[in-house]
Amino acid sequence: MKRSRFFSIASLLLIFSAASFGTLELRAQSRTNQSLPRIVQKDGRYALFVDGAPFLMLGAQVNNSSAWPEMLPKVWPTVEKLHLNTLEVPIYWEQFEPQQGHFDPSVLHTLLDQARQHHVHLVLLWFGTWKNGSGHYTPPFIKLDEARVPHVVNAEGHKVDSLSPHSQVGLDADRAAFTELMRDLKAADPQHTVIMVQVENESGTYGSVRDFSPQAQKLFAGQVPAVLLKAMQKQPGTWQQVFGDNADEFFHAWSIAHYIGEVAAAGKAVYPLPMYVNAALRDPLHPGKANTYESGGPTDNVIPIWKAAAPAIDLLAPDIYLPDYARYTKVLDLYHRADNPMLVPETGNSPEYARYFFAALGHQAIGFSPFGMDTTGYVNAPIGAARIDEDALAPFALNYSIFGPMDGVIARLNFEGKLQAVSEDPAVHTQTLDFGKWKAVISYGLPQFGNGKVPPGNTPPDGGAMVAQFGPDEFLVTAVHARVDFEVADKSLAKQRQFVKVEEGNYEGNNWHFTRIWNGDQTDYGLNFTSAPQVLRVSLATY
Repeated sequence: MKRSRFFSIASLLLIFSAASFGTLELRAQSRTNQSLPRIVQKDGRYALFVDGAPFLMLGAQVNNSSAWPEMLPKVWPTVEKLHLNTLEVPIYWEQFEPQQGHFDPSVLHTLLDQARQHHVHLVLLWFGTWKNGSGHYTPPFIKLDEARVPHVVNAEGHKVDSLSPHSQVGLDADRAAFTELMRDLKAADPQHTVIMVQVENESGTYGSVRDFSPQAQKLFAGQVPAVLLKAMQKQPGTWQQVFGDNADEFFHAWSIAHYIGEVAAAGKAVYPLPMYVNAALRDPLHPGKANTYESGGPTDNVIPIWKAAAPAIDLLAPDIYLPDYARYTKVLDLYHRADNPMLVPETGNSPEYARYFFAALGHQAIGFSPFGMDTTGYVNAPIGAARIDEDALAPFALNYSIFGPMDGVIARLNFEGKLQAVSEDPAVHTQTLDFGKWKAVISYGLPQFGNGKVPPGNTPPDGGAMVAQFGPDEFLVTAVHARVDFEVADKSLAKQRQFVKVEEGNYEGNNWHFTRIWNGDQTDYGLNFTSAPQVLRVSLATY
């Protein structure tokens, strides 16, 4: 009898322990889920949260063939010189699944291990069905199965170098591989080294506005899906009836977006990291016809279609290789939307692109990443890339050396709507940022000194400035090759600004460390920034 009672008590203790353990495990899972990287929206603004706080991605992307283990020694020195906190690296479907159903996560694990050693986060780029519009990164069992995974057929009946989005076999295979990747990543990365995933790469088709194969023609002659009709506020009908002259391009955009949305949704069901797609752009000022750019991808004119077709995708991100100010900033305007977080996942790596980090930040970007930043020796000059040497790295490294120590502070201020930033426009030499009571006036070029003299602009134009507001009269200021000054917004008050205190210093986490006070020559004509990484906390008053 006593023995029986003993076992009853023991059983109760076991049950209690199991229940307690289960509760603790659920709490642990809850904490893990809370700390999972995610996109957060508030008051029409977005932030990428990493480790539970807003995060600014100071990134760079390696060349396409630089993620192989033997090439990584030529990547990490550049990472260190640039002061990155995030590296974008490809994951190749042909490597990850060399034979159907047989997966090899070795490259992924190498990337995770080495990224942790170098104290950077990763963004994984899934090179699957589409990479720059082609299927070159698919495994042989996809490449060689033209009967079930066909290429796009153009209006003349010729195949083009792009896989059809209407292949169920292709979709099933891509979805299975990507899901396995996300499953393996979840198991291998409890530290959340990977903070975001790009699904495919510059999807779309060059050489044809859409697929004209018999299967595609049948779908094109059918009814537009109800979810798209609702999103576009259209009445039912065929694609031609509903969209007229845009029918071909809109049909292709829907088809590709739906395909990629299915892949992303399957991966998210396993491991819900933020996911995005990147866009090969059309000319933002003079777009031209759909067959002159990568049709079907997330270009600015089909963003609503992508949003409707692929809700598992968190954002659509422009790859910007347009060095002139008007086009670059127009792209930022087009993708900075109430329904779309701003991210520049690729941009040119020649020095002329470095200043656009400030403009991207001013459009509330969660990240910025020049392309091809390694020393493997490859250069793709036609798209604004440069051979990576000290001169090419310097302007990007300067930006990141300024913002790296305070990336969390900057991300929080931007998320709160307290930050403004601009890049130098060579057409004008001054820009004004409105902070209500105060206006910050940015000017560019030398000489900077001299009361009433307007600087003539930099040659080449390489300036940028950021101003964030802590309080009514308190600001955080930094710039490159620019002067920042303040003036009273209400001219009727007949008041002049005065600097109460201008502190130079730096952040360590959220803590400000004072270095010195600027005065005299450093403040008499405004706050003059050169190529030195300097950050100021500024207090203003009037007299």
